[in-house]
Amino acid sequence: MKKTVGVAVSLLLTGSAMAANPPASSSMPMEQRIMVLERKVKALTELAYRLDALQREVQQLRGDVEVQAHTIEGMKQRQRALYLDIDQRLSQMSQAPAPVTPTANLAPPSTSSTSASTSAPATTSPEPSQAPAVAASTPVAPASVTSTQVPSSVPAGDPAKEEMAYQQAFDILMQRRYGDARVALQQFLASYPTGEYADNAQYWLAEASYVTRDFDTALVEFGKVLSDHPSSTKVPDALLKSGFIQYEQKKWPEARTSLERVVKEYPLSSAARLAQQRLNRMRSERR
Repeated sequence: MKKTVGVAVSLLLTGSAMAANPPASSSMPMEQRIMVLERKVKALTELAYRLDALQREVQQLRGDVEVQAHTIEGMKQRQRALYLDIDQRLSQMSQAPAPVTPTANLAPPSTSSTSASTSAPATTSPEPSQAPAVAASTPVAPASVTSTQVPSSVPAGDPAKEEMAYQQAFDILMQRRYGDARVALQQFLASYPTGEYADNAQYWLAEASYVTRDFDTALVEFGKVLSDHPSSTKVPDALLKSGFIQYEQKKWPEARTSLERVVKEYPLSSAARLAQQRLNRMRSERR
């Protein structure tokens, strides 16, 4: 297209010069002078046609660009909604209650020593399935400990209410009501600062600021994921988004440090792949 514009401009300048400076020879026969003028008119007419075609081409290209921009924006919105939905499903799966296994205390009384001996494994077999419900800092109880001692190791609070509060805040975020979502997530973190969903809530609080390009606030909130929940599965993504924000803020050394850390510490994650792509882009841009 640039080449076409150059040719058109060159022809226009040439035609203008010819029109402004006619041949100096006044002794040229009339027929030859008419032929010269006809060639000039023909050249100018062709130039006008080319300019008109070029204008139509530019308008068409602009329309194509607008369509592509609209399509890309729709894809981004669908991808964001899909990502939020996947996170919601994974959270629900990870927090699904373990199946209840009947213990010996619930079994009918045995009538012989043989039946009593066969029911003995029922007392110890539920322990492995109950182990995930126990806090990580508390050692697993021996087989002789009964199920009535397990609730003592469960953190205080109502898990059902916590899950409901998180779900409500997350639903607001999925509706793209980012201001309301920030308020709801902040209230959730104030009520359950050490709850099961605290790391997820902190990450989505940062994400709500990131998608609205409030980069300063988002960077602070992503930093809290790294400092307050260092073992969370959200850490790679929080570190990746921190690098993206630093890139947008043209803090090249900080962005490179964050992205290289994702690649080094979480090499098998999808965040590492995206971080490497951005590092390659920075290298090509000589950042």
